[in-house]
Amino acid sequence: MSTTWFRRLGALPWIAPSVLLILAVVVWPVVEMVRTSLRRIDTSGVDLGPAGLDKYRKLFADPRLPDVLTWTAVWTVAVVALTMLISLALAQLFNQRFPGRRITRWALIAPWAASVLMTAIGFRWMLDQVAGVLNRLLLDLGLIDSAEAWTGDAAHAKPWLIAVAVFVSLPFTTYTLLAGLQTVPAEVYEAARVDGASRLQTYGRITLPLLRPAFLVALVINLINVFNSFPVIWGMTQGGPNADTATTTVFMYMLRSHDVAESAALSVVNFAAVIAMVLVFLKVSGWKEADR
Repeated sequence: MSTTWFRRLGALPWIAPSVLLILAVVVWPVVEMVRTSLRRIDTSGVDLGPAGLDKYRKLFADPRLPDVLTWTAVWTVAVVALTMLISLALAQLFNQRFPGRRITRWALIAPWAASVLMTAIGFRWMLDQVAGVLNRLLLDLGLIDSAEAWTGDAAHAKPWLIAVAVFVSLPFTTYTLLAGLQTVPAEVYEAARVDGASRLQTYGRITLPLLRPAFLVALVINLINVFNSFPVIWGMTQGGPNADTATTTVFMYMLRSHDVAESAALSVVNFAAVIAMVLVFLKVSGWKEADR
């Protein structure tokens, strides 16, 4: 009897730990996040009762939000686009044989191995107006007349934030694309050479189509990571001045100091945006056709 009952469960006993883990670390936090956004909570964490959609109304009435949303979109597109382009070139380079290839591959791992927050803080000190290495170097070379506050205003800080985010994103993306390149059979390239195809034709008609699965994986993961990125911006500017360099993730953290429920409301909006963004991307890219 017990054996028959166990067989009826099928694979459930084997996947139950994974299901429980997903419920604990994904579903429950989302439910709690939505619940918090509908409550009225003071700065000490005391729940004062239901708030309905008041926190969402307060959030969308914040005059800083439009600029935050605009910068989030620019930040995500710029970082992901630059990361994918540079990583594609690096992956193609590392797929070739050349002296010192092993050392350069190891060197690329460094930004990945280091803490992203530590890397951001390191760049912040490098760009410091008083003690920064960059200002000292540029002054010694005579390229600037006085030290610049590279992270003191949005106009100077934003390009540096994008550059640092690309720097820390390159290792994972490059190795993902490199793994994809190494799955392309050498016989395919040999056949293309026999048929008289040029390098450009071979790359466009053979390499890129066969690299598409790895490219899509890297692109989706980068979209999610960059959109939700927190350490780079917080470590370098803390979203300032006046939230001018804050993305929605950083702005959410800034809101939590005076209104936890409003911060939770922005978390819900962020979560919905990520889901919508990924679904739209997968629909447009035709990921199902890519698997066939």
